[in-house]
Amino acid sequence: MSSEDIHYEIEQLEQEILEKKKQLVQLRKSVPEQKVENYQFVTSDREEVSLHDLFQEKDELILIHNMGHSCSYCTMWADGFNGIYEHLIQKAAFVLSSPDTPEVQEDFAASRGWKFLMVSTKGTTFKQDLGFEKDGYYMPGVSTFRKDVEGNIYHHAKAPLGPRDDYNVVWHLFDLLPSGSEDFHPKKRYNSQSLFHITNNIAVQVKDYDKAINFYENILGMKLERSFEKETKFSVGGNHLFIEDSKSENVFFEFAVKDFQHARDKLVEHGCIITKDYHEKSVLVADPFGLKFHLFEIEK
Repeated sequence: MSSEDIHYEIEQLEQEILEKKKQLVQLRKSVPEQKVENYQFVTSDREEVSLHDLFQEKDELILIHNMGHSCSYCTMWADGFNGIYEHLIQKAAFVLSSPDTPEVQEDFAASRGWKFLMVSTKGTTFKQDLGFEKDGYYMPGVSTFRKDVEGNIYHHAKAPLGPRDDYNVVWHLFDLLPSGSEDFHPKKRYNSQSLFHITNNIAVQVKDYDKAINFYENILGMKLERSFEKETKFSVGGNHLFIEDSKSENVFFEFAVKDFQHARDKLVEHGCIITKDYHEKSVLVADPFGLKFHLFEIEK
């Protein structure tokens, strides 16, 4: 077969696949929607929310069934969704669910720089009811939902996630390489040169706390996520800004590490001062050159 014939066959097969995908879309739309209950979850910020709440101001919801922080494959899929998150939420609400505890979700999301809302399904039948948990084993996938004007919620469609699916481009790009994609296995961390992984959290101690809240929200245009008497959380451009009512006016960055004791010993050895102990794997640090940061161990 000539090169020209091979390219022609490739074009024909690509067109056939495209037509099959269009048929698949229509077939999925023909499946009757299933009305579901208003499940209750806890967000990574430890707030109780319902499935209805996850829609926010939208009528449609995309929900990812993630297996948790221990799965490097699910982590890579989430990294991909994070990159197109702003595009996704123009059309529908977007949430990632996992069976991890809210505490684990919060730390892991910060270490990855994820922007999207996360909810814990721990202690619920949500994944099992929707077909993404069987005999205690979790399966990755995506579900879409809609709500009507009466507030009823319907499970519209679902699909599994896995290598060569339509929801992750990595395998498709690698298949264009001479070496292909067969030997590829994703990692959760690629910066092996450093013990310290900077998160997307920044904390600022401010005077005139109430005026600062107004400034960051209404002048700088940050989104107010939650506010308490002494601390307020904002989000902007995928980063989280925590402002604290304090006269100290310090700025704190944050680093996640896998081996807390080793990282702490190394910092102290090189002149850093532990300024506050939260618990055995979470401290505030001041280095000799002016940088202040939160150091914590992310669950392995």
